[in-house]
Amino acid sequence: MVFKRRERRSLAEIVGRSLYPRGGWARAFEYVKHRVRRLPDTPEKISRGIWAGVFTTFTPFYGLHFVVAAIVAKVMRGNILAALLATFFGNPLTYLPIAVASLSTGHFLLGTRPKHGPLDTSLGDKFAGAGDDLLHNLMAIFTAEKMDWHKLGVFYNEVFFPYMIGGIVPGVVVATICYYLSLPLIGAYQNRRRKILQAKLYQLKKKSIPADDLGPSSR
Repeated sequence: MVFKRRERRSLAEIVGRSLYPRGGWARAFEYVKHRVRRLPDTPEKISRGIWAGVFTTFTPFYGLHFVVAAIVAKVMRGNILAALLATFFGNPLTYLPIAVASLSTGHFLLGTRPKHGPLDTSLGDKFAGAGDDLLHNLMAIFTAEKMDWHKLGVFYNEVFFPYMIGGIVPGVVVATICYYLSLPLIGAYQNRRRKILQAKLYQLKKKSIPADDLGPSSR
């Protein structure tokens, strides 16, 4: 295969790169910012795409953020590629505060109270329990075992649903802030880049025309 890696990465290396990319998060952020600014679209559509991507990071659909961001951007008539790049807002450095804000807001809006705080280690147990139930029920399809939905029910009621409801408010707030910050910045960058390209084009045309043809005003 043309794009196959020469040396296969170990599982530890894959996990490590997902937590800390090569060159650091600052370099990764600069790369995303550079790609977003150079997208061939209007500032409004790019900013709407950024809104969709940032908002998506406040949803509990982990593993499907690209799909959700693309759908939201499509509905908003935003730039889909900008939405995919903006999901970078959700990363190992921000997922914990995003989860805490979403869960706390969700339980507040629903008038419920989790049995343990959002930062309690039992949160990880609920994720693990939901995974165990999924695996058990999958195996039960092919065996005589009975399906058990108890841990999945606990996970849905105490984590997933409050997270989904609670993520709307902080998601809209943060995404809207990013929209209004990015809109003038992208517009200014595109105008500056357009002027630079026009100046270069003028210089190329000027070099390609003999001096006698330019007239006395250009000398």
